[in-house]
Amino acid sequence: MIRPLYSLVMRGVQPFLRRKLRRRALAEPGYLQHVDERFGVYAGRSDSGRIWIHAVSLGETRAAAILLEQLRRQQPGLRVLLTHGTATGRAEGERLLLPGDAQAWLPWDTPLAVRRFLQHFRPRVGVLMETEVWPNLVAGCAEQGVPLVLANARLSEKSMRQALRLGQLSRPAYAALSAVWAQTGDDARRLARVGATVDGVFGNLKFDASAEPGQLAQGRGWRQRLARPVVMFASSRAGEEADFFRVLQENRDLLRAGWARRSTDALASGVQWLVVPRHPQRFDEVAGLAQERGFSVSRRSSWTGDPQPADIWIGDSLGEMALYYAMADAALLGGSFEPLGGQNLIEAAASGCPVVMGPHTFNFADVALLAQQAGAALRVATVEEAVRTAVALAGDRAQHERVTAAALSFAAAHRGAAQRTAQALLALLAGPPIAVRRD
Repeated sequence: MIRPLYSLVMRGVQPFLRRKLRRRALAEPGYLQHVDERFGVYAGRSDSGRIWIHAVSLGETRAAAILLEQLRRQQPGLRVLLTHGTATGRAEGERLLLPGDAQAWLPWDTPLAVRRFLQHFRPRVGVLMETEVWPNLVAGCAEQGVPLVLANARLSEKSMRQALRLGQLSRPAYAALSAVWAQTGDDARRLARVGATVDGVFGNLKFDASAEPGQLAQGRGWRQRLARPVVMFASSRAGEEADFFRVLQENRDLLRAGWARRSTDALASGVQWLVVPRHPQRFDEVAGLAQERGFSVSRRSSWTGDPQPADIWIGDSLGEMALYYAMADAALLGGSFEPLGGQNLIEAAASGCPVVMGPHTFNFADVALLAQQAGAALRVATVEEAVRTAVALAGDRAQHERVTAAALSFAAAHRGAAQRTAQALLALLAGPPIAVRRD
């Protein structure tokens, strides 16, 4: 009987959701587009029978793109419905649409909004990417006879503990999924503990991503023309950049002297720093933080040719992470220096960029541990230690070549999840009607 109480709470907080959307739209206007969809109100008519893929944010949408490419390769003409929860996810997903596809916000998790969503789009099957399991959404799919699977599934220890604390609500939701395909054995174990029946351990879809060749070539070309190495802070998060700029300011002379001792005179001018914030609404804020510390700033959006000289480059563009990793001799892993769980380091490894990560990688614990064991990533305790380690790595050609080779080998060794996931999904569609599990 706990789900009716949960539904009552979700209905009660809807006015606060509208207020939150207005606040977020101040930085990202996309949050004020199609707001009624958040409450299950969709314009016009929709064809039925699409494969529905829910990718809440940017990272999940990029994983969905990999799966979608493999699905279309195996079944040309496939029609897709993409849903999202964030403006960056929706903007990225729009690039994946072909004629006959559709895109919408996933509705707020109330019974009425979920029912409207399912009755409007009438999907053939639903695919939740990675983590997005909502009690009313799962129950609504069961009631409407829509098979719902969790693909590229992951569950951190922290999230597992939260789910166990809310077991009366979360366990029936996980148990009612039609299939669960986990990234790792540890994810499978945690998912089973919260009530899911895991049907396979397929690996991480993001290992199958192919970096855009033009971006790799451009980034490497820029790096070769520079007279000093590039160290990148990749997908940095709020709270981390201020500490990073403080470390650079307090150690500027020491770091330049240290680099000069390890390198030729041509490189004695120090390191070129590149910061790529995780969230686009923070580009201006991060540039301001650097300037407050006395650093000159050049932003990617202002470059008409080669990068412009400045103490700090700001990577203020979307969809160019391969270019940034190709430019960099080493990258600090954002989200790992504050208790935020870290960001995924797979794209860095696939681009041959050595990674220096902090202590907080619980959202990607298995990938981080595997990368560290493979020699593709280095673990440190603080931002200052990360800066010093990255500078030393960039200045030691032999070590840099070893870590780069390890990163490329690590990324190549774990490919194949996209093909396995696509085959399982298409087999599910081709098979007999699924008896949806209920608690």
